[in-house]
Amino acid sequence: MVRVLRAQNTYNMSPSADAILLHMHAKTYFEEAVKVAQSIDTAQVERLASELVALRERGGRLFLLGVGGSAGNCSHAVNDFRKLCGIEAYAPTDNVSELTARTNDEGWDTVFSGWLKISKGNSNDAVLVFSVGGGSLEKNVSPNIVSGLKEAKLRGMKIFGVVGRDGGYTKQVGDCVIVVPTVEASRVTPHAEAFQAVIWHCLVSHPVLQQIATKW
Repeated sequence: MVRVLRAQNTYNMSPSADAILLHMHAKTYFEEAVKVAQSIDTAQVERLASELVALRERGGRLFLLGVGGSAGNCSHAVNDFRKLCGIEAYAPTDNVSELTARTNDEGWDTVFSGWLKISKGNSNDAVLVFSVGGGSLEKNVSPNIVSGLKEAKLRGMKIFGVVGRDGGYTKQVGDCVIVVPTVEASRVTPHAEAFQAVIWHCLVSHPVLQQIATKW
C-alpha cells in the first residue's frame, strides 16, 4: 500500500516539477545569452564594420557561406547588407537548383568553392562565414566551408566570420573573425546561431555602414 501511495504521489508531482524545470530552463538560457552578449569582442565587431566599409568603397562583393541554420542566417543577412548597406552580397545556398546540382554531380564538399570559381572571386571581394564549428577537415565538420575558404585564399579574397566554439578553420585563416563565446557547452549551437543574427544586425545598423533606414 505504501508503494502504491508513493507511486501516486510521484505521478501527481511530475507536472509541477516539469513546470519548474521549464521555468528554470528559460531563466538559465537568457542568463547565458546575457553572458554571451557581455563577452563579445566588440573591438572585432567594429573592425569588421570598417572592413565592410572598405569592401563597399572598392566595389567588392560579399559572399556569405553557411550550412544548416547558419545558411538561413546567410539568406537574411544578404538581404540586409544589400538593402540597408548598399553592399553587393550573395549566399550560394539561396540558389537551391545550383546547390543541389553541384552536390549531386560534384559532391557536397565543393559546393562553395565551385560557386566562387564561377563568380570569379577576386581580391576586391570577401567571404563572410556564419558557422558554429567554423569548418574542420579533421573532424569532418563543414568541409565545404573549408574548401570554399581555400579557394577564397587562392583568389586573394578577404575572409570574415562569425563562428562558435574555437572558430575552427575559419578562425585559423580569417582576416577578421568574431568568435561567439561558449558559456554552456551543451548550447553552443543555439547561442552561436542566435548571435550571428545579433552581430550582423549590429553591423547593418552601424552608422558607418547603414545607408537606408529601416521602416520600423
